[in-house]
Amino acid sequence: MRKAVELLGLVLLVEGVSGTVDHLAVQPFFSFALNLVNRVVIPRLDFLAGHELLANLAVAALGAALLLAAGAKRSPDDPPTATR
Repeated sequence: MRKAVELLGLVLLVEGVSGTVDHLAVQPFFSFALNLVNRVVIPRLDFLAGHELLANLAVAALGAALLLAAGAKRSPDDPPTATR
C-alpha cells in the first residue's frame, strides 16, 4: 500500500509541476501525458476558473504531501508488519 501511495504522490507532484510550467510557458516534452490534470480536470471545474496556476501548485503540494506521508517512519507503538 505504501508503494501505491508513493506512486500516486509522485504522479501528482509531476503533474502539478508540469501543469505549472505549462501555464507559465510552453511544456517542451510529453505535454499531453504530463498535463492531463491541467488540460482535462482543471478546466471542467468552474470554481477553479482563473486560478489555474494555484490549482496546479495545489496538485503539486498534494503530491509532495503524499510522498512525505508514505515515507514517514512508523511509530514504535504500531504493530509490526509482515516482511518478505
